[in-house]
Amino acid sequence: MKSMNDDIKFQKKFYTQFFKFFIGMLLVAGFSSCHVYTFKDVSIPPEIKTIKLSYLDNRATYKSPQLSSKLTDALQQKITGQTRLTLTNSDDANYQVSGYITNYYVSTSGISGQQASTNRLSVGVHIDLLNTLDNSTQRFDISRDFDFSASLTLQQAEPQLMSDIIKNVSDEIFNRLFSNW
Repeated sequence: MKSMNDDIKFQKKFYTQFFKFFIGMLLVAGFSSCHVYTFKDVSIPPEIKTIKLSYLDNRATYKSPQLSSKLTDALQQKITGQTRLTLTNSDDANYQVSGYITNYYVSTSGISGQQASTNRLSVGVHIDLLNTLDNSTQRFDISRDFDFSASLTLQQAEPQLMSDIIKNVSDEIFNRLFSNW
Protein backbone atom coordinates (compact mmCIF):
# COMPACT_ATOMS: atom_id res chain seq x y z
CA MET A 1 0.00 0.00 0.00
CA LYS A 2 1.30 3.41 -0.94
CA SER A 3 1.86 5.90 1.75
CA MET A 4 1.04 9.55 1.52
CA ASN A 5 4.77 10.33 1.51
CA ASP A 6 5.19 8.22 -1.67
CA ASP A 7 2.41 10.22 -3.36
CA ILE A 8 4.03 13.50 -2.37
CA LYS A 9 7.43 12.32 -3.64
CA PHE A 10 5.84 11.22 -6.91
CA GLN A 11 4.07 14.58 -7.33
CA LYS A 12 7.27 16.52 -6.56
CA LYS A 13 9.19 14.42 -9.07
CA PHE A 14 6.44 14.82 -11.67
CA TYR A 15 6.23 18.60 -11.26
CA THR A 16 10.01 18.96 -11.22
CA GLN A 17 10.28 16.97 -14.46
CA PHE A 18 7.40 18.89 -16.01
CA PHE A 19 8.95 22.23 -15.00
CA LYS A 20 12.33 21.25 -16.53
CA PHE A 21 10.59 20.10 -19.70
CA PHE A 22 8.55 23.31 -19.90
CA ILE A 23 11.60 25.53 -19.40
CA GLY A 24 13.52 23.47 -21.96
CA MET A 25 10.74 23.88 -24.49
CA LEU A 26 10.64 27.63 -23.88
CA LEU A 27 14.39 27.83 -24.45
CA VAL A 28 14.18 25.75 -27.63
CA ALA A 29 11.29 27.86 -28.91
CA GLY A 30 13.15 31.03 -28.00
CA PHE A 31 16.35 30.02 -29.72
CA SER A 32 14.67 28.58 -32.78
CA SER A 33 12.63 31.73 -33.27
CA CYS A 34 15.64 34.02 -33.12
CA HIS A 35 15.49 34.32 -36.88
CA VAL A 36 12.36 36.42 -36.43
CA TYR A 37 14.47 39.20 -34.98
CA THR A 38 16.87 39.65 -37.88
CA PHE A 39 17.50 43.03 -39.41
CA LYS A 40 16.53 42.06 -42.96
CA ASP A 41 14.92 45.01 -44.74
CA VAL A 42 14.26 46.73 -41.44
CA SER A 43 14.33 50.29 -42.73
CA ILE A 44 14.52 49.92 -46.48
CA PRO A 45 11.60 51.60 -48.21
CA PRO A 46 9.81 49.27 -50.66
CA GLU A 47 10.64 51.47 -53.66
CA ILE A 48 14.39 50.97 -53.06
CA LYS A 49 15.47 48.02 -55.21
CA THR A 50 19.15 48.51 -56.12
CA ILE A 51 22.32 49.54 -54.34
CA LYS A 52 25.78 50.50 -55.54
CA LEU A 53 28.61 50.05 -53.04
CA SER A 54 31.81 51.82 -54.00
CA TYR A 55 35.21 50.58 -52.89
CA LEU A 56 36.01 51.91 -49.40
CA ASP A 57 39.35 53.72 -49.86
CA ASN A 58 41.88 53.79 -47.07
CA ARG A 59 42.68 57.43 -46.32
CA ALA A 60 44.05 56.81 -42.84
CA THR A 61 47.61 57.87 -42.08
CA TYR A 62 48.62 54.24 -41.55
CA LYS A 63 47.26 51.97 -44.24
CA SER A 64 46.56 48.33 -43.54
CA PRO A 65 47.02 46.66 -46.95
CA GLN A 66 44.04 44.30 -46.53
CA LEU A 67 41.50 46.46 -44.74
CA SER A 68 39.85 48.27 -47.68
CA SER A 69 39.23 45.19 -49.81
CA LYS A 70 38.16 42.96 -46.91
CA LEU A 71 35.80 45.58 -45.48
CA THR A 72 34.25 46.31 -48.88
CA ASP A 73 33.79 42.58 -49.56
CA ALA A 74 32.27 41.92 -46.13
CA LEU A 75 29.80 44.77 -46.56
CA GLN A 76 28.82 43.54 -50.05
CA GLN A 77 28.21 40.04 -48.69
CA LYS A 78 26.17 41.39 -45.80
CA ILE A 79 24.01 43.52 -48.11
CA THR A 80 23.34 40.71 -50.58
CA GLY A 81 22.81 38.14 -47.84
CA GLN A 82 20.61 40.15 -45.48
CA THR A 83 18.59 42.49 -47.68
CA ARG A 84 16.40 42.14 -50.74
CA LEU A 85 18.47 44.76 -52.58
CA THR A 86 20.26 43.99 -55.83
CA LEU A 87 23.92 44.99 -55.88
CA THR A 88 24.85 46.87 -59.05
CA ASN A 89 27.68 49.00 -60.48
CA SER A 90 25.23 51.31 -62.19
CA ASP A 91 25.25 55.02 -61.38
CA ASP A 92 21.45 55.03 -61.37
CA ALA A 93 21.17 52.65 -58.38
CA ASN A 94 18.50 53.70 -55.87
CA TYR A 95 21.06 53.76 -53.05
CA GLN A 96 24.66 54.71 -53.67
CA VAL A 97 27.03 54.01 -50.80
CA SER A 98 30.53 55.42 -50.77
CA GLY A 99 33.05 56.03 -48.07
CA TYR A 100 36.56 55.73 -46.83
CA ILE A 101 38.62 54.62 -43.86
CA THR A 102 39.49 57.73 -41.87
CA ASN A 103 41.42 56.34 -38.90
CA TYR A 104 43.67 53.40 -38.24
CA TYR A 105 45.94 54.14 -35.33
CA VAL A 106 47.27 52.66 -32.11
CA SER A 107 47.26 54.22 -28.67
CA THR A 108 48.03 52.94 -25.20
CA SER A 109 44.90 51.88 -23.35
CA GLY A 110 46.27 50.17 -20.24
CA ILE A 111 49.25 50.69 -17.97
CA SER A 112 50.59 48.27 -15.40
CA GLY A 113 53.66 48.93 -13.30
CA GLN A 114 54.49 52.11 -15.22
CA GLN A 115 54.52 50.21 -18.51
CA ALA A 116 51.98 49.87 -21.29
CA SER A 117 50.08 46.61 -20.84
CA THR A 118 47.35 47.06 -23.44
CA ASN A 119 47.25 48.90 -26.74
CA ARG A 120 44.15 49.96 -28.61
CA LEU A 121 43.73 49.96 -32.37
CA SER A 122 41.11 52.53 -33.39
CA VAL A 123 39.42 52.12 -36.76
CA GLY A 124 37.22 54.85 -38.18
CA VAL A 125 35.11 54.93 -41.35
CA HIS A 126 33.14 57.72 -43.03
CA ILE A 127 30.07 56.69 -45.06
CA ASP A 128 27.88 58.62 -47.48
CA LEU A 129 24.49 57.21 -48.49
CA LEU A 130 22.85 58.85 -51.48
CA ASN A 131 19.18 58.05 -52.09
CA THR A 132 18.75 58.83 -55.79
CA LEU A 133 14.96 58.57 -55.64
CA ASP A 134 14.55 61.57 -53.36
CA ASN A 135 18.03 63.03 -53.92
CA SER A 136 18.89 62.98 -50.21
CA THR A 137 22.24 62.19 -48.63
CA GLN A 138 23.01 60.79 -45.21
CA ARG A 139 26.53 60.99 -43.83
CA PHE A 140 27.88 59.27 -40.77
CA ASP A 141 31.13 58.29 -39.13
CA ILE A 142 31.67 55.15 -37.14
CA SER A 143 34.59 54.19 -34.96
CA ARG A 144 35.50 50.95 -33.23
CA ASP A 145 38.32 50.11 -30.85
CA PHE A 146 40.19 46.82 -30.62
CA ASP A 147 42.49 46.10 -27.68
CA PHE A 148 45.58 43.91 -27.85
CA SER A 149 48.59 43.14 -25.68
CA ALA A 150 51.27 45.82 -25.60
CA SER A 151 53.85 43.07 -25.93
CA LEU A 152 52.78 42.75 -29.59
CA THR A 153 53.53 45.15 -32.41
CA LEU A 154 50.63 46.26 -34.59
CA GLN A 155 51.92 44.00 -37.38
CA GLN A 156 51.86 41.04 -34.98
CA ALA A 157 48.38 41.86 -33.63
CA GLU A 158 46.70 42.61 -36.98
CA PRO A 159 46.28 38.98 -38.12
CA GLN A 160 44.55 38.17 -34.81
CA LEU A 161 42.38 41.30 -34.90
CA MET A 162 41.46 41.46 -38.60
CA SER A 163 38.42 39.15 -38.50
CA ASP A 164 36.98 41.06 -35.50
CA ILE A 165 37.68 44.39 -37.19
CA ILE A 166 35.95 43.33 -40.42
CA LYS A 167 32.95 41.79 -38.63
CA ASN A 168 32.37 44.61 -36.15
CA VAL A 169 32.95 47.51 -38.53
CA SER A 170 30.84 45.99 -41.34
CA ASP A 171 28.06 45.23 -38.82
CA GLU A 172 28.16 48.82 -37.57
CA ILE A 173 28.02 50.26 -41.11
CA PHE A 174 25.21 47.88 -42.09
CA ASN A 175 23.17 48.78 -39.02
CA ARG A 176 23.61 52.49 -39.63
CA LEU A 177 22.63 52.11 -43.28
CA PHE A 178 19.56 49.92 -42.82
CA SER A 179 18.47 50.02 -39.19
CA ASN A 180 18.93 53.69 -38.33
CA TRP A 181 21.13 52.83 -35.36
